[in-house]
Amino acid sequence: MSVRLKLALSYAGFVTLAGALVLAAVWVFLRRYLSDGVLFTFSRFVPNRPDPLHAFAPVAAAVFAFLLVFGVAGGWILASRMLTPLTRITDATRRAANGSLSHRIRLQGRRDEFRELADAFDTMLVRLEAHVAEQQRFAANASHELRTPLAITQTLLDVARNDLNRDTGELVDRLHAVNTRAIDLTEALLLLSRADQRSYTRVHVDLSLIAEEATETLLPLAEKRGLTIETSGDITPAIGSHALLLQMTTNLVHNAIVHNLPEQGTVWVTTTVHPETVVLTVENTGEKLAPQLVSTLVEPFQRGTERIRADHAGVGLGLAIVKSIAQAHDGTLTLTPRPAGGLRVTVQLPPHHRTPADDDQAAHPGSRHLVITKNLSSYDCSVSCTRDGVWQSS
Repeated sequence: MSVRLKLALSYAGFVTLAGALVLAAVWVFLRRYLSDGVLFTFSRFVPNRPDPLHAFAPVAAAVFAFLLVFGVAGGWILASRMLTPLTRITDATRRAANGSLSHRIRLQGRRDEFRELADAFDTMLVRLEAHVAEQQRFAANASHELRTPLAITQTLLDVARNDLNRDTGELVDRLHAVNTRAIDLTEALLLLSRADQRSYTRVHVDLSLIAEEATETLLPLAEKRGLTIETSGDITPAIGSHALLLQMTTNLVHNAIVHNLPEQGTVWVTTTVHPETVVLTVENTGEKLAPQLVSTLVEPFQRGTERIRADHAGVGLGLAIVKSIAQAHDGTLTLTPRPAGGLRVTVQLPPHHRTPADDDQAAHPGSRHLVITKNLSSYDCSVSCTRDGVWQSS
């Protein structure tokens, strides 16, 4: 049976049962209080004892039949009205199953359980439509980006095949560069997929150490461009994947170096701790950026052509990977243009709740407070910090 019929029969059964109980109560009343010899006065008719009981039986049967019919009909109407929102939700579900994600229920009326269900379903459709559109756009862009190095490789091979006397040294170098770019793009796509699926093991990490490691890795690139990198921060406990958070920080510092002033630029890398979040901030100097451009930089393959340089341009997935890694760690990514030029990128992550042992270590004089300053424009790098009460510099 359908839910509508079940509800109608339930209403009818309840009404009929209630009527039967009332009629039974009246019947008991008549049999108990109308004893022999007592007259029952109703209008001008004065019957003896058996007359009212005999007259009550057909009336009770008629009332019982009326209540049964009324209960079934009324229950069917009430069930139909109550299940109308569910019918609309079912229709929207069928449309979504057929691929129409733009349809919305938009249920009106009071905020009851059906209204909450319809609103939740509309919200799910909005997110699902946006996710599908993003995936389709990403697949199209990825296909285009992967097709480009393959087409270049095919062209170079055709030229080499048609010109057998051509020097192969230059050809091999160009093929190596194109192949390296294709490998980098493929690895970036795999990393992005891994971050989206959240397939990683959560461990306790220190964002300040990760920022230091990423900065040290990119020192040669910053030195080549004559940039100054300033890194500072306290112990910043968090929880997540060390490899993914290192990749996120490396991408941010790499972007800050590449998209900077042609000379005498600066990159600031800072980690801070707040009561509810831990924050990684990467800022750089550069040209002034429009807010409209900044809002598109987290989209895949959006390289910000107004501020890009020819070398170390990347594959256009740097900030997209950063956003996915931040979201996979239940964090947020915020991009803000600096008034003086350049970009400020802020990543907020949930903190690792400290244990009493961690508090004792933080209160100990030997706890680490990291302040790193690298002045690469003068080709001089200095690192000063305390680790377990020992100062180190290089």
